[in-house]
Amino acid sequence: MKILFVCLGNICRSPLAEAIFNDKIAKCGLQDSFIADSCGTSNYNIGDWPDPRTIKSANKHQVPISHFARQLTRADLDNFDLILAMDSYNLGDILSMASMETKDKVKLMRSYDPEGEGDVPDPYHGRESDFENVFQILDR
Repeated sequence: MKILFVCLGNICRSPLAEAIFNDKIAKCGLQDSFIADSCGTSNYNIGDWPDPRTIKSANKHQVPISHFARQLTRADLDNFDLILAMDSYNLGDILSMASMETKDKVKLMRSYDPEGEGDVPDPYHGRESDFENVFQILDR
């Protein structure tokens, strides 16, 4: 199964979600059954490393993270089995690109959160504690 995590700039939430997912499946020995990637709906940060606070949060929890930001493409909508948007704005942007055949693959990330629905908050303009909060949401 191929899973794509999507946020706005692909430097905070989606690369962290990808890293957490990859870490969990590796610990379960399922890395041959899943392929995970992440991207952003915008072109703001193409080629950039994750935000240093994202890296710090991942490192704090011993979750390996290495990713260069990229932008969502129409090919992604065809190539992935499940596309998880971090917030309703990302969801709208993805759905505006999706065909009728691919719309059903697109979901909000927190629709799988046992502790609540809605958006994964964007920590970009926040503090390190906001990045920790995002880690905790994505790690559920």
